[in-house]
Amino acid sequence: MTDIATTGRALQHPEREEIRLEAVLHALSDPMRLRIVRELAAARAELSCSHFDLPVTKSTTTHHFRVLRDSGVIRQVYRGTAKMNALRRGDLDGLFPGLLDSLLAAADRQSLRLGDGA
Repeated sequence: MTDIATTGRALQHPEREEIRLEAVLHALSDPMRLRIVRELAAARAELSCSHFDLPVTKSTTTHHFRVLRDSGVIRQVYRGTAKMNALRRGDLDGLFPGLLDSLLAAADRQSLRLGDGA
């Protein structure tokens, strides 16, 4: 695992070669975590944790971000007091070509089919 240190704080992330398909699929199996990933993919940029308006408690939101980070789906870094989140698209596409795009497209189709607007 590598440390990304900014402003004296470091967060643990798996190295690219440590990312496991099972962990990625587990992370994306939760509707809230999938929602976070869909927003990050749509933004194509870093987003702060406070950007996400999830219908869960702050501690649950923190848990979801940690699962995504520990699985290698996102990278988190501190910028000042904000924790910024970015999709690790390059790593995921390199390890599992087409997986992320397929999952995001399937999530979009499901959202349209169910009319949930997520």
